[in-house]
Amino acid sequence: MEAIGLLVTLEARAGREADAEAFLKSAQPLALDEKGTLKWYAIKLGPGKFGIFDTFANEAGRNAHLSGDIAKALGVRASELFAVPPQVQKVEVLANTPFKG
Repeated sequence: MEAIGLLVTLEARAGREADAEAFLKSAQPLALDEKGTLKWYAIKLGPGKFGIFDTFANEAGRNAHLSGDIAKALGVRASELFAVPPQVQKVEVLANTPFKG
């Protein structure tokens, strides 16, 4: 069950918007490999503004993600791609809907 999550907001450096978008898309395989990450989304909020939203069943999964490969890659490239440090918020999932397919 998705009980908790992370909401990360990112603002690309001027002229680096396409690179920031490509970086976020490239992280998808890493998220798929994380056993504790239930859902992972890279999102575009507007021109030059991006986000990551992911969900976890428990704090152990969230902590593993925060110290995992995506976080490490973001740490290495953050100052190159983003105008300000990533803004990370721990959130609680109050409700969700199942996949409709």
